[in-house]
Amino acid sequence: MKKNARHWYRTLHRDIGYFYVGLIIAFSISGIALNHRTDFDPQEYTVKTEEIQLQLPKEETSITETFFKKQLSTITDATYRGYRKRGEQYRIYLKDAFASINSKTGKGEIEYVKTIPVLGQMTILHKTTNVWWIWFSDIFGIAMLVIAITGMCITKGKYSFKKRGWWLATIGLLFPFIFLFIIR
Repeated sequence: MKKNARHWYRTLHRDIGYFYVGLIIAFSISGIALNHRTDFDPQEYTVKTEEIQLQLPKEETSITETFFKKQLSTITDATYRGYRKRGEQYRIYLKDAFASINSKTGKGEIEYVKTIPVLGQMTILHKTTNVWWIWFSDIFGIAMLVIAITGMCITKGKYSFKKRGWWLATIGLLFPFIFLFIIR
């Protein structure tokens, strides 16, 4: 029995889909959650907040990583990771916590956080810069293209891509362009 191209399209479509079904579900759920990150933080939740007061030096050039490490070591056990200044706020990043400090007054707070089980880990997949994950994600992107293309070739007759699917695909393609160029 000779197998035609449609058989191979169906086989590729099905088997690649089975292989990536877990990642498709994880990316879908975490992607939806990240779309609503202005409503809630899908990665972590606050367990405790503490008001703090730092004695900032008069010279801004004296405010360094060493300064923050020393000041925070008397306030918290959380491991220092880095800081940045934005406007009149210092944002200090710690392991499982972060602090916001007013650059004029030295008043601020430390917020201790925990990762939301499962959802938090899934959202990390969207942001990680691990080289192996990036390669896996690139292969996943290619696999999604294969699934899309083979899906267009599976059906024949009045429900085929050539007869019906092309116009649904065209309408589907319009939405990203509407959001990118018109609505923004």
